[in-house]
Amino acid sequence: MPIIVNLDVIMAKRKISSSELAEKINITQANLSILKNNKAKAIRFSTLEAICKALDCQPGDILEYIEDENTRRS
Repeated sequence: MPIIVNLDVIMAKRKISSSELAEKINITQANLSILKNNKAKAIRFSTLEAICKALDCQPGDILEYIEDENTRRS
């Protein structure tokens, strides 16, 4: 998928653990792990908002678009 989740990078910069962030944003550690490992198919805006608030960042700090070689248009 061409959307990359850089949540682990931001968490490392902010020195926050998965368990601490999960508690702050009120989601399970399992669901946070799915996000961190690029396994999520979607994310609610309310969850994205909570993550940005807890980590003092912007959505673009967490989400990145990388064009897939197979989907490039000529």
